[in-house]
Amino acid sequence: MDEKAIKVLITEDEARLARFMELELKHEGYDVVIAENGRIAIEKFYETSPDIMLLDLMLPELNGIEVCRRIRKESDIPIIMITAKGETMDKIAGLDSGADDYITKPFVIEELLARIRAALRRTNMEKTNGEEDILTLRNLTVDTSRHTVTFDDMEIELTKREFDLLAYLIRNKNIVITREQILNQVWGYDYFGETNIVDVYIRYLRTKIDDRFGVKFIHTIRGVGYFAKDEEQNS
Repeated sequence: MDEKAIKVLITEDEARLARFMELELKHEGYDVVIAENGRIAIEKFYETSPDIMLLDLMLPELNGIEVCRRIRKESDIPIIMITAKGETMDKIAGLDSGADDYITKPFVIEELLARIRAALRRTNMEKTNGEEDILTLRNLTVDTSRHTVTFDDMEIELTKREFDLLAYLIRNKNIVITREQILNQVWGYDYFGETNIVDVYIRYLRTKIDDRFGVKFIHTIRGVGYFAKDEEQNS
């Protein structure tokens, strides 16, 4: 191949499922690395520098949530959580730990491949869109290159999804954005989950920013969507 193959790190303790995914992904032209538990996953991450990770939630040694948290301290590579559990709280726990997406067992390989393509496409768009590194909304500052958020020099800890949502709102400040637009831009066009996930993450941001600092950055337009209001521009 002329182009370097995309490297996928699969962390899955079910040997047959791991082998199945490995064969299917190799058939699609991906370079595949396998880790059978959480500790090996961390080792393989440092050894192989994967482009994307498929991460089972229930793993021996270290569970998927902890693996995801540790990797997020070092890298923004796309992480798709794989779980046998379909409950909303398990999905949210995976996303809160820094995962970009989730898929529930059993799944068809076409859906997994679509999610991989969507995650990689979002990553490529972030790298090539040429948007500014520093975003501001009154006394709130978002540094996209350092992945930090501060309010009057006080750092705010956000998950990757919360960060991406906040950055998207600020890039479009004073513009009302529909839930569908947010899903498409932050979660991706191939997102298969519940649409109310946008409302859940808006609530997370309000708790960590608006409620904490006694401000009102994020506004709701009933039946339409949300917008980040810059009062200095609208006064």
